[in-house]
Amino acid sequence: MNDTKTPLTGPQKVAVVLMNMDQHRAAQVMKQFSDEEADEITAEILRLRRVDPSVAEKALSEFHDLTARGGVSTRGGRDIAVGLLEASFGAERATGVMNRVASSMAGKQFEFLDAVEPAQVQMLLAGELPQTSALVLAHLRADHASRVLAGLDDDARTEVAHAIATMGSPSPDAVRVVADTLKQRASAVVSARTASDSVGGVQPLVDIINRADAATEKALLEALEQRDPALAEEVRSRMLTFDDIVRLDPRDVQQVLRGVDAAVLAVATKGATEAVTAVITQNLSERNREILEDEIRILGPVRLSQVEDARASIVRAIRDLEAAGTITVQRGDEDAYVE
Repeated sequence: MNDTKTPLTGPQKVAVVLMNMDQHRAAQVMKQFSDEEADEITAEILRLRRVDPSVAEKALSEFHDLTARGGVSTRGGRDIAVGLLEASFGAERATGVMNRVASSMAGKQFEFLDAVEPAQVQMLLAGELPQTSALVLAHLRADHASRVLAGLDDDARTEVAHAIATMGSPSPDAVRVVADTLKQRASAVVSARTASDSVGGVQPLVDIINRADAATEKALLEALEQRDPALAEEVRSRMLTFDDIVRLDPRDVQQVLRGVDAAVLAVATKGATEAVTAVITQNLSERNREILEDEIRILGPVRLSQVEDARASIVRAIRDLEAAGTITVQRGDEDAYVE
C-alpha cells in the first residue's frame, strides 16, 4: 500500500502515529510491543509509504497528546522502518524483524494460487525444477497443495516432496521472482484468496500427505523410502503421534498395548493428557492396570528424552500393526465407520 485514502486499520493507525513521533520516542513505544506486534507494525510502515494527509490527521486525532505537534508526516518506507527498529531493538534484532517481515510479505504473493484448480497449478508448474515447485506448494494451503502433489507423476511427486522436506529458508527475492513469473502465466485464470502462512520443511509435507488419499500416501512414502530412508522415517513418525492412540478402536488399543512393557508404558504416559491416559488405562486388564500404576508410582522424575523415546516405541508399534493390517488408524479427515 503505497498511497491510501481509505480508513486505516488498527495496526496502520499505530504505524502512522509512530511515523509522526521523533525516533527516540517512537523507539520507546516500539519496545513495548511483542515480536509479533512489531512484525505487523513494521509491515504496515513499509506499506504506508505515503498516506493521504486527511487520513493521517484523522488517525492522529485519536491521540490527543500528539496533535499539538503540528505537521503531520505522511511518509513511511524501508528507511523509516529500519531506523525505528534499530533505535528500538538494536541492529541485530532489527535485521531479524525486517527479514521475517520481508519473507512473510514475499510469501503472500502466492495467495492468488489458492483460487486455481489443482490441474491448472500443475500446468503452471510444468517444466519447472522440483525446487521451484516445492517452493510454490510449501506456500499453499496444505489441502490445496496435497491435491496438486497427488496429480503429479510418480517421479516428479517424489522429487517435489523431497525438495519440500529439505527446503531451507528461501530469500524473499527468490520468492518474489517465482511468484511474479507465475502471476504472468496465470493472469487470466486466477483471483486472490486468503494467504497461507505455510513454509517449507518436513511438517508441511506431512500436512500435505495426511490430506492425500491412501494410494497417494502409500506410493509417495515408498518412493521417499527408496530415495531417502531417514527422511521417509521422519515423515512417517510425524504422521502418527502418541496422542493419536485415542483415534484407535478399543480392540486395536488393546492389541497395541499387548506388546508394550509396563515400564515403557509408564514412562510414555508421564505428562500425557487425560484423554490419552484414560484410553490406555481403560484398555488394560485389571492386573496390568495395577502393574502400570505400581510402575508409575515408583517412577519419579523422568527426562523428556526418555519420555519421547518411550512414546516413539509405541508409535512404531502402532505403525507396524497398521502396516500389517492388524489395526486401523483413523486419520483426522476420514469419515467414521458405520456399523
